[in-house]
Amino acid sequence: MFMLFIISFIIVPVLKCCGTETSTYTTQYDEVDIKEIMGNERLLVAYIGCLLDKNPCTPEGKELKRNIPDALQSDCNKCSDKQRENADAWIEFMIDNRPEDWTKLEERYNPDGSYRTKYLESKHNATSNVDESK
Repeated sequence: MFMLFIISFIIVPVLKCCGTETSTYTTQYDEVDIKEIMGNERLLVAYIGCLLDKNPCTPEGKELKRNIPDALQSDCNKCSDKQRENADAWIEFMIDNRPEDWTKLEERYNPDGSYRTKYLESKHNATSNVDESK
């Protein structure tokens, strides 16, 4: 399962390391409504600005920004199911609806473009499976 980055951009369950290799990120922010953020231009721009060091961050944004590198490097192995779900939703939204912002975030957090590639492959496979079932 591919992650955002966002994981990217999860803006969501903010990922906080608890200290050990087998630990998980905090689930304190798992109830953040990612759909509300994606649907609210003001919130969306604020979170993107936080992740790009262009404006101040909320506590959730700070936590997310601090943990994105580890989450990307470990393929989010410390993420809860909700965090993975939100990360996938965030990445899909950003790539499909905010490609310019995604490119900036990708340059900073995933310069090799591996998450975009995983998403596009996953999207292609999903489309192929739908076509085959018809």
